[in-house]
Amino acid sequence: MSQSRESFTDYDGFVEKFKPKKTTDDCYTPPEIYAVVLDYVRERWGVEEADVVRPFWPGGDYEAFEYPEGCVVVDNPPFSILSKIQAFYLERGIRFFLFAPSLTCLSGKRCMEVDHIVCDCSITYENGAVVRTGFVTNLDGENVLEAEPELGRRLNEANDTRLKATRKAVAKYEYPDDVITAARAQWFAAHGTPYRVRRRDACRISALDEQRERGKGIFGGGLLLSRAAAAERAAAERAAVERWHLSDRERAVQVALG
Repeated sequence: MSQSRESFTDYDGFVEKFKPKKTTDDCYTPPEIYAVVLDYVRERWGVEEADVVRPFWPGGDYEAFEYPEGCVVVDNPPFSILSKIQAFYLERGIRFFLFAPSLTCLSGKRCMEVDHIVCDCSITYENGAVVRTGFVTNLDGENVLEAEPELGRRLNEANDTRLKATRKAVAKYEYPDDVITAARAQWFAAHGTPYRVRRRDACRISALDEQRERGKGIFGGGLLLSRAAAAERAAAERAAVERWHLSDRERAVQVALG
């Protein structure tokens, strides 16, 4: 099948090929998340922050990195070569506490030589990828697997706080019945309400005068409606929203009020 033919029959699949992929090797750790992990390591094993090293960064070479005597690697390595990295550190007696994909952390060839700390947490990394995350370490010489709820709780809390802080607050506007936008037409469609605007009943606008005074506009543009079309829009909106109605008894009570 030719490329043009493929794009015609499967446009979404064709476009998907050109989108940058979010891989676990690109999961750069948000500082807020790393701080929680570092605190946990320090509290549990008494590791001094001055002894902590981070050899993983874009373009870095962990094998050529100079590891000071007594150091501890606390970092988020490329998950695709995690098994190789663990072997490198185990063979050289370098202590480590590494991020790992939670569900597959036991798949390493030297699984029985390290401790696998599994948390109930999903971390949103800097590239937007959301990964169920656990950890592997040789700091613990007794355990091979742990379910660690407290670390998971701390990480989830930090992750949620970070997302709330970074999520942009989008202003929401309520337009009068005299204006219709594509977003509102989409709302009608989502609510199963057919709605049409005749060409003679509308003109395109990019902002209301009141918006221009405040340096704002209609996102994507909109249509200014005739009075008749505005009334039709209002009726369509009422039809799209399911409403409860008063019974005859309640109306009788209403008449007696006030």
